[in-house]
Amino acid sequence: MLPFVPIASLLIELDVRTKFLDCFTHAGGRKINLSVETRRNILAVLIAGATNLGLTRMSEACGVSYDTLAWTQEWYVREETLREANTVLVNHHYQLELAKKFGGGTMSSSDGQRFPVRGKSLTGRDMNIHGGKVLSTYTHVSDQWSTYGTKQIIPTTREANYTLDELLGNESDLPIHEHATDTHGATLVNFGLFDLVGKALTPRIRDLGKITMLRVDSPAATNVLYPHAGPLLADRWNEDLIRGTWDDMLRMAGSLKFGEATASLVVGKWSAASRQNTLAAAIKEWGRIRRTIHAARYLSDPVYRRKISRQLNKGESLHALRRDLHYAQQGAMVRPQLQDQTEQSWCLTILTNAVITWTTEYYAMGIKELREQGREVPDELLSFIAPGHRENINFFGFIEVDIEGETAKLDDGWRPLRPTLVNEAGTTFLLNP
Repeated sequence: MLPFVPIASLLIELDVRTKFLDCFTHAGGRKINLSVETRRNILAVLIAGATNLGLTRMSEACGVSYDTLAWTQEWYVREETLREANTVLVNHHYQLELAKKFGGGTMSSSDGQRFPVRGKSLTGRDMNIHGGKVLSTYTHVSDQWSTYGTKQIIPTTREANYTLDELLGNESDLPIHEHATDTHGATLVNFGLFDLVGKALTPRIRDLGKITMLRVDSPAATNVLYPHAGPLLADRWNEDLIRGTWDDMLRMAGSLKFGEATASLVVGKWSAASRQNTLAAAIKEWGRIRRTIHAARYLSDPVYRRKISRQLNKGESLHALRRDLHYAQQGAMVRPQLQDQTEQSWCLTILTNAVITWTTEYYAMGIKELREQGREVPDELLSFIAPGHRENINFFGFIEVDIEGETAKLDDGWRPLRPTLVNEAGTTFLLNP
């Protein structure tokens, strides 16, 4: 039932409802209303970055000169404006009724996606497992399928160092409290810091039975309280160490929350610190306590396990959408500088969120029409819908960015759904497939 639409038309339609292009202000600080031509050029630059076409090929595809696109990219498209535009899309998606069926916006997950690198690159590294030089894009995805954080990292560094960065820097309306990762994020330092800043780290840990779980009492007393789980609690926590460094731990957490230090720097330093560093040892000890609590709940609560796995699957499923969008030049990054790579990854994030938001809106319209036709669509099934649907969106071919023409096609701000018919058996058919 969803209408077929080119990617440029989708972005134009979303801008009519969200005005996310207003976030692209001139680098000179001039606050002016963007003209139709400037909006067209910004959209062309966004598509060129996300699809990996580059400005030269994009100029041929959309009919705008290369010099015009290069000037627009230089003065309007930078990390600051890209982040702000992405936040507008995430906030708009968060307010949609159907998005609230996907999740409450309180949980997220993070995962890295490898992209091949062509030519020289400051962030690319050779990795045999990926067949050559790659770089990593580390994204944070909410339980509503929206991506609120993106960061370019060196693929050989540990992703756990960057898990907390985007959560503390989250400027969207998403009230993220709980965060899921794979084993890569399950470090003791992360467990401790997440709790100290008021967040909950809930990873899916490989070989969970091999970790050491802590107790707060003697083995005999613990076995009396927990006859089944007592034997698993093999070590006693160091209460004196925590008590002696508690004030310093809180001060460090305050520095992270108020932006005095970056989480990636702190996590990296404390993870590599020696055992003689008292504060680092205390953070890891607090992390052992939080990991024990998480492991106990993970082992005993199947609903808790399914929630974590489901959220991780949401983040990983968006990798396919990003690969489809980032199709040109065999998906290889060709820009050597970190700043250019960061801007390109944010272009890809904006287009990914645009597809998710647009699809969610039209899914809601389709559900409403089915119900009006007498079709039963239970609310409890709506949380299983995946808005990463992309078969009806055209990422290829001649790209015409015609704002006035596309806006005129909208009926009260929306495209008509494709007409359907429900037969006596309750089966829905497209009249014009």
